[in-house]
Amino acid sequence: MPNKEKTEKGQKSAQKKQSKRPNKQKMQGEKKDRRQADKSKNSKQNQKSNYQKRNQRKPYKQNYKRYTKKKAVKPVKIGFLGGLNEIGKNITVYEYDGDIMLVDCGLAFPDADMLGVDLVIPDFTYLEQNAEKIKGIVITHGHEDHIGSLAYLLKSVNIPVYGTRLTIGLIEGKLEEHNLLGSAELNVIKPGDHIGLGKFDVEAIHVNHSIPDALAFAIRCGAGTIVQMGDFKIDSTPIDGGMIDLNRFGQIGNEGVLCMLSDSTNAERPGYTESEKKVGESLRTLFERAGQRRIIIATFASNVHRVQQIIDQAHALGRKVALSGRSLENVVNIGAELGYLNIPEGLLVSIDMINRYPADQMVIVTTGSQGEPMSALSRMAFSDHRKVAVGPNDCVIISATPIPGNEKTVGKVVNELLKLGADVIYERNYGVHVSGHACQEELKLMMGIIKPKYFIPVHGEQKHIRKHAQLAESMGIPKENIFIADNGLQVEVSENGLKVTEALPAGQIFVDGSGVGDVGNVVLRDRKRLAEDGLIVVAVSVDSYTGEICAGPDILTRGFVYVKESEELIDDACYAARLVIEKCISNNVRDFSTIKSKVRDEVSRLMYEKTKRSPMILSIIMEV
Repeated sequence: MPNKEKTEKGQKSAQKKQSKRPNKQKMQGEKKDRRQADKSKNSKQNQKSNYQKRNQRKPYKQNYKRYTKKKAVKPVKIGFLGGLNEIGKNITVYEYDGDIMLVDCGLAFPDADMLGVDLVIPDFTYLEQNAEKIKGIVITHGHEDHIGSLAYLLKSVNIPVYGTRLTIGLIEGKLEEHNLLGSAELNVIKPGDHIGLGKFDVEAIHVNHSIPDALAFAIRCGAGTIVQMGDFKIDSTPIDGGMIDLNRFGQIGNEGVLCMLSDSTNAERPGYTESEKKVGESLRTLFERAGQRRIIIATFASNVHRVQQIIDQAHALGRKVALSGRSLENVVNIGAELGYLNIPEGLLVSIDMINRYPADQMVIVTTGSQGEPMSALSRMAFSDHRKVAVGPNDCVIISATPIPGNEKTVGKVVNELLKLGADVIYERNYGVHVSGHACQEELKLMMGIIKPKYFIPVHGEQKHIRKHAQLAESMGIPKENIFIADNGLQVEVSENGLKVTEALPAGQIFVDGSGVGDVGNVVLRDRKRLAEDGLIVVAVSVDSYTGEICAGPDILTRGFVYVKESEELIDDACYAARLVIEKCISNNVRDFSTIKSKVRDEVSRLMYEKTKRSPMILSIIMEV
């Protein structure tokens, strides 16, 4: 019994302990369930957290490498061979992936200190060295500062030329003078056309200027779109009826523009440029005011719109029109032939026939609005014109504003005309001229429409370019994205940045008569010295065996002193030259180059001591 009780008691105790001990399998199952629940809960929380992070993510910082890695893009190179820090000589070189294209090829007129020089053209060395890469040249419009050097370029690099109908017509006249018309490849384009030049696609866009058929270009390549404006203004009432295509510029701006090159000529002038139509109204008033007097009006030869308005006013008042100036005659003939000028039959008369008509029936249109010394108006002012004699019965209208630097020459012509008794109208307040270039508000408007990433002001002197850069900065273009270029610089532009690369040869080449480049800075310096102080020639003959003086020294002067009133000075120069030669002979110096140099130095010293002038001195030693 005791054992049985003990056994039952032990079993009860074991059952009691078993009931208190956790079920191991049950615990493992519960743990597994809890882990799965936690995992599911964490997963949902993580998903929610990630969603919140994605929607609250801050803009990336530059230290996040995966966002700052720059895309490899080939840049487009833009080089400037002219048109910067000067007025005229505009030419721009674009290069992308081995292909080159050009925009414009103009000339500049010589400064007053470029004695004897007729024209100034760009240096084409870089283009000649890379001739095989050049796919063509596009021309914005037909002014001399954009087409005047084209004939000189085509002589060495024959490339396709693209321009509007009037522009090509004016180019044909120039190429014919140089006997290049037969070999040139000229292509007529119109606004909206696309020209394929190698890896470039060039779109022509209509703009307003002081000559019809002016264009801007949207130049596309793998690096992006560059807009080059050319010369332009915004004229809502243009003479030819075609307003600048602001809509197309807006579309291109919305597509994205990498860089913009824009005309800076009027960047200093606030407001807007007035419409060309205003000139017609002013001309009508002045023509009526002239009364019984003859009218002589000077304007730019290429300003076809202005010539048309003069013709219209003359026809309305029953006056005949005569042209004076070869360039003006050429432009009028081309403009009439191509339909850009409407000239009533019988209105134009030869300049030889002007004296057959009463003064109140005559209008003479002439060149020389910039006071050029050899222009028709200048010859009239100095009574040197073979056909036109200006007098008190003439009303002279200068329908132009002096180009910077020409103010003095224009003033001189005005003074001479006034001396002859003519009534001269040249002041800006008469409204006889409006510019063809955009003023500040128009420049800002175009920047706002095109929205370029980078901006390069072109076409103007340093003061114009700097002012234009300030306008760009005021329009929100970052200062580091505005580039002040200069002739001879080449820049690389891409979405990754803008930087200066190699320098290009971009000097001035002088055209003197038929010579191109044979007049350099040394020649100009000599000409200036001759013009300022004159010339002295010292000539002497010596025995070829003994070295003794056989004849002379003789002194010849030009532009230095009046010899008959300066005999003592000339005698002193002869004596000084003789002493130098005799001293060299006594010291056994027989090198004629050395003797010439010593004679030149001694005579120069004497002349400066006596006159405080430094004439050019040439010493000539002849052996007998």
